Amino acid sequence: MANTENKNIEEKEKSETPQPETKSETKTETSSKKENKKETNKKIEELQGRVKELEAKVDESKNDYLRLMAEFETYRRRTAEDRLNLVSSASADTIKGLLPVLDDCERAMAILSDSSDEAAKEGTELIFTKLMAFLKTKGLSVIEAKGEKFNVDFHEAVTQFPVADEAQKGMVIDVTQTGYILNGKVLRYAKVVVGA
Repeated sequence: MANTENKNIEEKEKSETPQPETKSETKTETSSKKENKKETNKKIEELQGRVKELEAKVDESKNDYLRLMAEFETYRRRTAEDRLNLVSSASADTIKGLLPVLDDCERAMAILSDSSDEAAKEGTELIFTKLMAFLKTKGLSVIEAKGEKFNVDFHEAVTQFPVADEAQKGMVIDVTQTGYILNGKVLRYAKVVVGA
């Protein structure tokens, strides 16, 4: 029995010790390693291509998103400006409709200045002052013209009048109709007489 056990142990040792490989087995193993390496490299290249493709798609999506946000911001700003313009044009039309009333008040005050009726003078001045104060809160201001140099941005020349003084040439001598500015824009040009 000891013999049988020794044989079993020897056979076991032989099976556990590495057997020398033959050349054909080594070549096969090397070629399979090369094929595995080629396949791995091919997969890596495919994945790198896929990554580049996905990065390009992400960049394109990001650019589209940024463009869309810019367009939306422009749209939002434009609609806000349109709303403001609509409100200001509506108020401009209303104020423009009140300008003849201001003109009438100015004419009435000019006529009443020679009158002895103090109550009529005070009443007309009070109405004019209150109306002007209200319109000033809405952005209305008078274009100062008399004694100023003629400016086509604010004045409209009705006529030219010959003057003896050289300093008066090109200057506004008289105002026939008062001009007004509403929020920085000319609402009505001042009609003036210019020295020539």
